[in-house]
Amino acid sequence: MAKSTGWDPVLIISQIIALQTLHYVTLSVLIPPLLVMFAEPGSLEYEGGAANVGMIMDWREMAGRPTTRALPGEGPWKSFHSVWSGGRQVGLTPSLQTGFRQVDPVRCWVIAICWIAASAADVYYLYALIRRPRLILDFALTLLFNHLVLTTYYSAAIPTSIFFWAIMGIGTTLTVIFAEQACVRREMTEGLVVASAPPDGDDNMEMGSLLRQD
Repeated sequence: MAKSTGWDPVLIISQIIALQTLHYVTLSVLIPPLLVMFAEPGSLEYEGGAANVGMIMDWREMAGRPTTRALPGEGPWKSFHSVWSGGRQVGLTPSLQTGFRQVDPVRCWVIAICWIAASAADVYYLYALIRRPRLILDFALTLLFNHLVLTTYYSAAIPTSIFFWAIMGIGTTLTVIFAEQACVRREMTEGLVVASAPPDGDDNMEMGSLLRQD
């Protein structure tokens, strides 16, 4: 693999997009089957099913917050909630006051555990794509920042859940620590190579020189 010299914006942007895509692909593989197995079926169906993109992009799903908004006013509209996605209203659902339980705590924990698992997978993605230990923190924080922007836009609300921020912090911290250690270990292993002494037939054996690979 050729080593890039200097600042390469095309490479950096490509790495950011690849890392973000791999992170969401990992979540999309983990979340739906686990939700089907462990989440409450009625509540899950109310939220659009296990494959709903909101399970990944809406921070309120992880935080256990309602994803609908009560409509103001009286009359027939009082018993309905508006559903928002991508920053705009997309429909109406029966009010939560009818007794239907929308928030499922098991669903919240499943999504949180899947996020931690995806953060663990990010260790390998950073190890394979970024490679340099000093860049790991920058790319991990960029991934987190991009997700915060996307989830705020999708839900039309800034994340205010302590649980959500705790999961984000734990996932990012674990990713940075283990990815940096893996990259440093590789540099220590591949960076120094012991060259064998030339077979010149002399009785004096010379120690192979240490060569630094760029």
